[in-house]
Amino acid sequence: MPMQNCIDYIISSKNINAELIRQEVSFLQETLDNLRNRGIISNDSYLDAGAIEGGLGMLANLIELGIPIEEVHEHLRQLRERASRIDEAHPSLGPAVAASR
Repeated sequence: MPMQNCIDYIISSKNINAELIRQEVSFLQETLDNLRNRGIISNDSYLDAGAIEGGLGMLANLIELGIPIEEVHEHLRQLRERASRIDEAHPSLGPAVAASR
């Protein structure tokens, strides 16, 4: 299960809202910290995955500011592309995150 699935989970939701995204940010934050501290993922993969976490956090803030849903989907598309590049660079990251769900 690649990092892209974190984004796909949000995209597939019937009601994309700031709370849903903040829940995913919290999950990623806790999971990535735990995986790094246990030595399961490298510091580089931790930092790269943090870009997804940060992007989602920013998106939650934008949603609260009332951006149009089309813009939300565009941000999610861009984050999914970034997640795809992270998956290529760190193939064990996504499965490690998925195993923590």
